[in-house]
Amino acid sequence: MILDLSDVACVRGGRLLFARLSLSLAAGEAVIVTGPNGIGKSSLLRLAGGLIAPFEGRITRSGRIALLIEDLALDAERRLGEALSFWARLDGQAVAAARVAAALEMVGLATLAEVPVRLLSTGQRRRAGLARVLASQAPLWLLDEPGNGLDTEGVAMLEQIIARHRAAGGAVLLTTHQPLALADARMLALDGFVAA
Repeated sequence: MILDLSDVACVRGGRLLFARLSLSLAAGEAVIVTGPNGIGKSSLLRLAGGLIAPFEGRITRSGRIALLIEDLALDAERRLGEALSFWARLDGQAVAAARVAAALEMVGLATLAEVPVRLLSTGQRRRAGLARVLASQAPLWLLDEPGNGLDTEGVAMLEQIIARHRAAGGAVLLTTHQPLALADARMLALDGFVAA
């Protein structure tokens, strides 16, 4: 098992967002989390990634994790390739340059490797975040609204890289408000876990 949540509850700002949530992800699996704004979708990803602690319940993970959230977490003044290489080295990747180059190619940004991050468009910034996830080679991907800012071609690219990651034994937990074509993905409507 790559990720296992057992009877997890999440409290943020003194408010119970969800309770009694159990979820497991094995190699090759994907779960799409849906629900209205403010229900706790992003908080669920932060719980799964270990950034916040559960109010109740238990979370176990195996292997490294890559997290994509709205904040790109790339130095805006660095060139895109350098900014991604910085994170790949921190993630312990011995061949960071090669992995970053391959990731940029996969997301269609290879020609922008020398462009400062601050000059990227919204869609390019989202693709750069996906390149960071790809370059990490983490088995578990936690993706918060990964299609935001992507055009039709970008969404198709996103679906393809998620499919490749799963085929290679990776797992994906993602939130979305837009439809994504992910074969055999399980759906989790988070609003079903709100305490009455």
